[in-house]
Amino acid sequence: MIKLQRAQGASSLWKGIGSKFVVQGISMCSESFISEVTWFPQEVTKHSKPKQLVGHLALKSLTLLVSMPFFSASLIESVQSDIASEKPGVLDCVKEGFSRMLGWGMPQTRRLLPMWTLVIPTVLHGLLHYIISSLVQQLVSAIMNYAYKHRTSHLPANEPPPPKTMVEAYYPELFASFMGHLIADVAVYPLETVVYRLHIQGTRTIIDNMDFGTEVVPLDTRYEGLHDCFHNIKATEGRLGFYKGLGALIIQYTLHFIILKVTKAVFIRLSEDFGYKKQR
Repeated sequence: MIKLQRAQGASSLWKGIGSKFVVQGISMCSESFISEVTWFPQEVTKHSKPKQLVGHLALKSLTLLVSMPFFSASLIESVQSDIASEKPGVLDCVKEGFSRMLGWGMPQTRRLLPMWTLVIPTVLHGLLHYIISSLVQQLVSAIMNYAYKHRTSHLPANEPPPPKTMVEAYYPELFASFMGHLIADVAVYPLETVVYRLHIQGTRTIIDNMDFGTEVVPLDTRYEGLHDCFHNIKATEGRLGFYKGLGALIIQYTLHFIILKVTKAVFIRLSEDFGYKKQR
């Protein structure tokens, strides 16, 4: 990362961020629209009926399906080398997404996989990530709420529990979200590696060689689909081939954890200040 920054500048570490926000916007709008024209609920709780849960997962699947071509275009912008490619505009991923979906202007090579072959791995990856992160968030939240109730269980039954501090009110949700995304990202990382390789294959994208950070390399893979990609990575790169780039993910969540700790310290300080003023 340091070598890449020295060779191409700090902007090389932020490439594709604009298109990533565009794809998130498309996903949010698509989910809202589909939810309005169908019975699929956008939100579910632990009290929701099985039919509502199935509808909710169907909504997530359709949203992933709609945003998939634009995700593919955004992914290319994120990995292509700045020194070997023109810098794209903010909305170029929308144009490229439609081109990928309709087959207009894309390189017609045998290695370029049609979008319909990417539906199952992309939707499977998105659904697994969402399910795992949601379950972990619910579990962590339940554990932290139980711990809070245990701390206040010694109070008399007729005495109301004390009001929650800012840390007790807001930090558990932030920490649960952090743990949910961390465990989900690690759990589906091998599948994510496969999905990314399938999306980029055949697009004639020139990428930075992140093993050294000072040169570019062309993509030259010939995977035929999900199963073939899994088999080839395992046979040629070993099991560790599925976890290439995991170090960067660890750095990302380390920084996220530091921000969480700083946020908790701010909450504690604000709680102390407000409590002091209230006593005065």
